[in-house]
Amino acid sequence: MSDPASPAAGTPKARLFVALELPEPVVSALVAWRAPLLRELPALRPLAREALHVTLCFIGWRAQAAIAPIAALVEAGTRASGGVTGLALGAPLWLPRRAPRVLALALEDRHGQLASLQAQVVGALADGGWHEREARAYLPHVTIARVRTGESPPCRTELPPAPALAFDGAAVVLYRSHLERAGARYEPLSVSRLA
Repeated sequence: MSDPASPAAGTPKARLFVALELPEPVVSALVAWRAPLLRELPALRPLAREALHVTLCFIGWRAQAAIAPIAALVEAGTRASGGVTGLALGAPLWLPRRAPRVLALALEDRHGQLASLQAQVVGALADGGWHEREARAYLPHVTIARVRTGESPPCRTELPPAPALAFDGAAVVLYRSHLERAGARYEPLSVSRLA
């Protein structure tokens, strides 16, 4: 019996992940917040505004034929979680902590509903054989910028506080990540609306 998550050699593949979509006012606030930082810190490469999201689960390379069953499991996990309310932008942080290459903003999950959503989606994918649960705790965050190749991370720079914004989750998206020279481009494959 073969592992459904391991595509056979020569099979067309897609690099997949699941994310919480951010409301447009939050995206605009994040773009405005990072603008002066990007002017001060040329080592940073901003993510495109349409790439600002909260990753729930990185699935990795899967056969393109797996997209439909994975999308169905994401939809089932999203439905099982109900809604996601009481989110807020938190403190700026550099990730990963040991060798930072990413500037992010933590996300506050005031009612624990985002953690519940993430657990439901990961559980559905793991039970379906498309993902292995990670041992490390989930850290909700929004990646704002990445350190350019060959540059040192400007981690000692004092960062301004995040915009004071509270919001609710609207949708969960299954994305395909296209790796390109200028950075990854994210293609939405399915959208699961939250209650």
